[in-house]
Amino acid sequence: MSYLGVGVSPGNVPVSHSSSTTNLRVIDRRVRVAELVLRFLICALGLAAALLVATDTQVKEIFMVKKKAKFTDMKALVFLVIVNGIAAAYSLLQALRCVVSMVKGDVLFSKPLAWMIFSADQVVAYVAVAAVGAAAVCGVGQVGAVGATMAEDLQHV
Repeated sequence: MSYLGVGVSPGNVPVSHSSSTTNLRVIDRRVRVAELVLRFLICALGLAAALLVATDTQVKEIFMVKKKAKFTDMKALVFLVIVNGIAAAYSLLQALRCVVSMVKGDVLFSKPLAWMIFSADQVVAYVAVAAVGAAAVCGVGQVGAVGATMAEDLQHV
């Protein structure tokens, strides 16, 4: 059912059937640039998070004993650094794929490849959320344990 170049989709959403390909090319280019910017942003933020966690140290003195804490002391933080590194590397690879497709001018026609990219994006995102959650829970647990231990020590003073 089409009249005046407007059709109706199965979801009753107006669909344009215009023959002007210039608008589609402009939209396609904008979408590709947006994807490229987001991929590089994810890469930079993942790398920054991994470096900040990996290089951070803290020294605490308890009764004249100094203890230097690093991210390797907690397995959840090691997991967080590894996952952030993997997410940054994956985003860099996908950004390079975007650059190559922009240079070649190819359009992603393969539906299985599109689903594979979407699924891989979802896996990386969910694993990153799991790593952040694990690090947060482990950090809260450590703070609680240290607070309880210090409270017990201070009661005897």
